[in-house]
Amino acid sequence: MIHRLIAHSMTKDLGLTIGTRYSVMVLIFFVPYVIFQPPMTVITRKIGPTYFLGTIVILWGAILVGMGFAKNWRHMVATRALLGILEAGYFPGCVYLLSSWYTRFDVQKRFSVFYLIGCVASALSGILAFGLMQMGGLQDLEGWRWIFIMEGVITGVIGILTITFLVDFPDKAHKSWRFLSEKECAFIVRRINRDRSDGDVEPFSLKRFLSPALDLKIWGFAMIFFCTTTVTYAIAYFLPIILERGMGFSTAAAQCLIAPPFAFAGIVMYASAWVGDKYRLRGAIVIFNALLCIIGLPIMGFAKGNAARYVGVFFAVAGANSNIPACMAYQANNVRGQWTRAFSSATLVGFGGIGGIVSSLVFRSQDAPGYRPGMWTTIACNILILVIVAALSLWFRRSNREADRGERVIEGSPEFRYTI
Repeated sequence: MIHRLIAHSMTKDLGLTIGTRYSVMVLIFFVPYVIFQPPMTVITRKIGPTYFLGTIVILWGAILVGMGFAKNWRHMVATRALLGILEAGYFPGCVYLLSSWYTRFDVQKRFSVFYLIGCVASALSGILAFGLMQMGGLQDLEGWRWIFIMEGVITGVIGILTITFLVDFPDKAHKSWRFLSEKECAFIVRRINRDRSDGDVEPFSLKRFLSPALDLKIWGFAMIFFCTTTVTYAIAYFLPIILERGMGFSTAAAQCLIAPPFAFAGIVMYASAWVGDKYRLRGAIVIFNALLCIIGLPIMGFAKGNAARYVGVFFAVAGANSNIPACMAYQANNVRGQWTRAFSSATLVGFGGIGGIVSSLVFRSQDAPGYRPGMWTTIACNILILVIVAALSLWFRRSNREADRGERVIEGSPEFRYTI
């Protein structure tokens, strides 16, 4: 949410224009966000997503309200760090929960809808922020403070609804507001077992949880996600600044011009997910989205006219954001086992948080408004995605052929095959 406010009086009120304070404020969120991913994912499985995820959403809503009363930049840094601890449990927990419910070739559309909701929020965020800014002066509070306060209240209400309506993992879902009967839940577990034989609950042990750390493909997926989020976070935080200071749009226009590219990204995201699930493709979809981003970023960063640069924004936003669910599905299709899935989800999203750190460091205040070093970094990230996917695809194809000949057992199951 910080990115929507940087064009407003918050920079002056909190002294964010001095040195690297703004970058530090952005960066500090990701340190606990990355560190707390693995334990938070374990807690999600042990306690259950209903109460755990609902509680952390309520708490981060309270922190957002507190951010609205920050007196200086240090207060904002402290609250951002607390927010990072809480949000560390949300995204990997949701990814883990969704992948536990759906078969391998149903999951990308579900991931896309999940992430698409975030894109819709991003599309509307600038407009909402501009509207809430008009509350400036009420109770002697600046408009940017009202954005934090009101969105914090909304977040808290969503957290309460989460506790009320979110369902548990399939083996316990019959206890969640009668969403499914115990017999129906057993059917879901059997369906998952037919697909990949990991629908049943596995007892937790630290060795079992950490053993996937020796699997190179886990880190390959994590690196793809790292490269992807380096781009998505950069766009989220710095696109309003590029639109206003780099392209010369007014503050109001810059806030409103954020919406159309994210709306377009939603269309591309779901369309590519549909193709991926229908034709059982994963790596090819990731490559397509990365190429889309590689086309868009140079146009957005280096073209001469504003119209051309804004067209580049559409391609860059669509390619980068579409690769979030594509990468999650790529990983979910090619791991097996409850705790392997938990570790993989935590590692994937944790590396995504590191991408957020990198984006805040390479898009430096002194490089505004063009941010050329940041632009070249994001282009390089997408090229690296192409290289990693190509390497994984060759490895998966070779492993599948060996399994077909009876020379290899993949992921502990003779029937399991990697999705390329």
